[in-house]
Amino acid sequence: MNIKLTLVAGTALALLTALPVSAQSVEDFPAKPMTYIIPFNAGGESDVSARYQQSVWKEVTGQDVVIQYQPGAGGAQAWSQLNQIEGDGYTIMGINLPHTVLQPMEGSVGYVTDDLTPVHYFHYTPNAIFVQKDSEFKTLEDLVAYAKKNPGMVTFAGSGANSANNLGHAKFDDLAGITTTYVPFSGTGPSMTAVLGGQTTGGFNYATSGVNVGEDLKMLAVASDERLPAFPDVPTFKELGYDMAGGAYRGVAVPDSTPEELRKRISDIVQQINENPTFKKKMESGGFVLTDITYDKMGAFMKKMKAEYAAGAKALNIGDN
Repeated sequence: MNIKLTLVAGTALALLTALPVSAQSVEDFPAKPMTYIIPFNAGGESDVSARYQQSVWKEVTGQDVVIQYQPGAGGAQAWSQLNQIEGDGYTIMGINLPHTVLQPMEGSVGYVTDDLTPVHYFHYTPNAIFVQKDSEFKTLEDLVAYAKKNPGMVTFAGSGANSANNLGHAKFDDLAGITTTYVPFSGTGPSMTAVLGGQTTGGFNYATSGVNVGEDLKMLAVASDERLPAFPDVPTFKELGYDMAGGAYRGVAVPDSTPEELRKRISDIVQQINENPTFKKKMESGGFVLTDITYDKMGAFMKKMKAEYAAGAKALNIGDN
């Protein structure tokens, strides 16, 4: 009899384990550690923010999260494989804008924008203009005045072509009525090194870079709606009369087979982490701007951003292939 009971219990447990995700309790999710894939190398802004999330993940969910790296093709290698992963909620992936909109516009990268399922964008790194600390340009208006008199002579180092830095630079030139030269580098580190070494007039980079370079560079303006806690003395572009805010957005995506209720649950988890005081302090001290683009807002947000990036792509002569 005991053997029969054991067999019955074992069979029931096996059936429960085999139940599809949608039949399991979302309220109990996660019931085991999760995997968080970062589609870039360690050390960049995507990795840093994920590590900050990881530090409070168990406090919020009761379970650990393990970070893995899958770099290649500017993130496209991982994003093209996202929908091949089982949609049980236990594997999530970092996702970035404008990358996932601009990459498919440039050519075949193994996915199209609408293949991907972002469930939450939790921060952005705002664009900012940097110059050397002893630069002749003490203010943004000094630089604009010089650029108007010397078209094309002001050069800006930035992270990548057709990137958030590149889009921001093009928009600023348009708003300021100037012509400056954007010089793309392979990443944030090399572009900041170019500014520090005087290879370019300045940098059109992410504000987070200001944390790493300290007092070696001077930030003239930042593309955020309000001044950043990490740089309270740096004015926003809007304060200076240029209506621009934004940068690189980062969030979390899931395979397209993930059930709706799990998509919402993962979005809720990310939102709770955003509200965690320890996490919030780390992010703001690092120059990140927290956002809460939750799953229920994602459709409207992506529609808006795709239109905005399409206009930017046109300015950068990115073809819709």
